[in-house]
Amino acid sequence: MKILFSHYTSGAAVATDLVNTSAHVRTDIGEVLTGPDALTTFLAEHDTRLDALPPGAAPTTDDLTAVLTLRQETRALLAATSEDEAVEGANHLAARATSGLSLLRDTEDRLQWYVTTAPGASVADELAALIGTGLLGVLHTLGHSRFRPCQSPTCTGLFVDTSKAGRRCYCIPNLCGNRLHVAKHRARQQARQQARDASR
Repeated sequence: MKILFSHYTSGAAVATDLVNTSAHVRTDIGEVLTGPDALTTFLAEHDTRLDALPPGAAPTTDDLTAVLTLRQETRALLAATSEDEAVEGANHLAARATSGLSLLRDTEDRLQWYVTTAPGASVADELAALIGTGLLGVLHTLGHSRFRPCQSPTCTGLFVDTSKAGRRCYCIPNLCGNRLHVAKHRARQQARQQARDASR
């Protein structure tokens, strides 16, 4: 697998979304990664092509188990309270399958830095290398303050904010953000109704 070193946002997005597939976070639907097919869908949604899964190959139950362990490691890393702890964790993930840094030509014939994974690396180890490299890029470019808990009071999700403005508030914006806006709207309506009832 080749991981474009300068394109850290994709690894950070995989980290965020992987952590938030847990039933602990997704209380609305429960566990997202319920089997190897769900893992295949997750990888496809993130356009993640792993050398461990050549075309037509599907992840196994063992691959899923290892990815669920990686999810716990990634969650602990995103929850790290110190920058040094986050760097150490991201370095550890990146090193699990990384075979080195290479200067290679991209599809437009430009030279780019790539992190490559070792032949024979597992699904979970290749994902760890992608996530670790992405998180190291975020730590170097944007800082540890971009590792955040979801600001929805009913959510335990975590995320990495790679937005230009750095103002992201929710782990799953279209879910957690909408829930909070709906709750605030209902609270305002209830307050208005109570005020109307009190004035009668």
